[in-house]
Amino acid sequence: MTTDLKPHADRVSQTSLKTLADARASSAPLRAAGWSIDLSRHYLDAEAEEGLLRFGRVSDLQSAADSLFAGDIVNPSESRPALHWALRAQSELSGEAETVRQSVLPALSFARDVVSGSVTSSTGLPFNAVLHIGIGGSDFGPRLIADAFEDKASGNIDLRFCANVDPFDLDRGMHGLDPTRTLVIGVSKSFGTEETLYNLARARTWLEESVGDQSQQHLALVTANPDRAKAWLNGREAHVFDMPLSVGGRFSLWSAASLACMIYLGADTFEGILKGAAEMDAHVRSAPLEENAAMRLALLDYWNATIRNEKMRVLLAYANRLRMLPTYLQQLEMESNGKTVGPTGTMVSGATAPALWGGEGSVGQHSYHQWLHQGSQDVPCEFILAPDRSRDPEGISALTAHALAQAEVLANGRSFDEVKQEEPDLSDEVARQKVHAGGRASTFLVHNTFGPAAFGALVALYEHRTYLAGHLWQLNPFDQWGVERGKTMASRLKPAVEGTAAADDAVTSALITMIAGD
Repeated sequence: MTTDLKPHADRVSQTSLKTLADARASSAPLRAAGWSIDLSRHYLDAEAEEGLLRFGRVSDLQSAADSLFAGDIVNPSESRPALHWALRAQSELSGEAETVRQSVLPALSFARDVVSGSVTSSTGLPFNAVLHIGIGGSDFGPRLIADAFEDKASGNIDLRFCANVDPFDLDRGMHGLDPTRTLVIGVSKSFGTEETLYNLARARTWLEESVGDQSQQHLALVTANPDRAKAWLNGREAHVFDMPLSVGGRFSLWSAASLACMIYLGADTFEGILKGAAEMDAHVRSAPLEENAAMRLALLDYWNATIRNEKMRVLLAYANRLRMLPTYLQQLEMESNGKTVGPTGTMVSGATAPALWGGEGSVGQHSYHQWLHQGSQDVPCEFILAPDRSRDPEGISALTAHALAQAEVLANGRSFDEVKQEEPDLSDEVARQKVHAGGRASTFLVHNTFGPAAFGALVALYEHRTYLAGHLWQLNPFDQWGVERGKTMASRLKPAVEGTAAADDAVTSALITMIAGD
């Protein structure tokens, strides 16, 4: 089917992006859960778009979505369904999906008890700080939520995060906190993650130095392996919450993994996030292919990466609340679909997930936008405009104008003749330096009443897009063998770093010598 799409790509590449976009400008945007999405500035015409939709039908995108929501096995590596969507369901489900839905409820209840003072520290005083320890999917999501809505925090909780095995990360996280009034939350699905267990052990020692045998009252553990967690507790009782096995780490933002955010922001805010995500789930389940935002974006990812061979996509979040979204999505998309071999062991044909990076608009305009406009590579961009429109109107207008301007200039460029007409006194040498090639494609997402529900809907949209794109690439988005290999190799090399063994690889051995300073 890829070969059927290539002639369309070859044809539209002969037409300027501005011409293609002008012809598509009157097309209605996609609408989903309050989000509006414009796809007109892409290398597509009516014929190419119909070919792409036909590819989506032949690839059974609808069946893939149905399988996800039916609880079918969509993670063949572990022979499991992927039930992250059940965590945000707003009504009772059945079977394993209902068990998953129920799993987040104790965390929400616990958060309310901490906030109300019903659950206290070992001193009987309320907690005034939460230290969240986790890495990867157990870290990026909670950080994103906490940063996005920190203005909704009560001010009674000082929230800190620690992820890195670098000791300074935990030292920084604990600095200035009173251990007698701090709740330490450890999140690890397997409860075997080296970085998390290292930091948790240090944090436990820190607690024990102040509260002794009562330290377990200051510990909350979130895991799919409660037996291993209880063994780590050495027979003591602590607050333990479930992370279902059928919820992948990078899809676990909706679970008890975000307990710290439930406490920091309040359970009501978190429930608003879940509600918005459920609304997006309903859209993805029911909207036809032509109107289905997740399916259309997945097809666009396939078009740009596999057919047009675009190696990157840049996410430009024109919303301060979403400044950490690019980091979160890097894991979601690149760990899910950064692969070339499918679950049958067969090498897939063509390029798969592009590198994803980006940042906050308009901050990035004073950094890498120069490269986007005039660099040697043209990279598709994705604009998300979702400011708090109730705030200062002058700033909102400026932010909106900047987002629109960047998208327009990236697409339309600026010719030599336009430069000379607008700045006739320039020398030709300088004028040529001001030429913008244009032709940079972009997607534009907008939400005019952004809040917790809109946030939840947006993240759910990206989850579904990632899953469906993986289906098109014939990948399993729910495993991460590359990550696992790195962990294994690190455990083998640690004795060499500590001087009790030798590294097998010559360069690694030389590097260890260099690091040791010998």
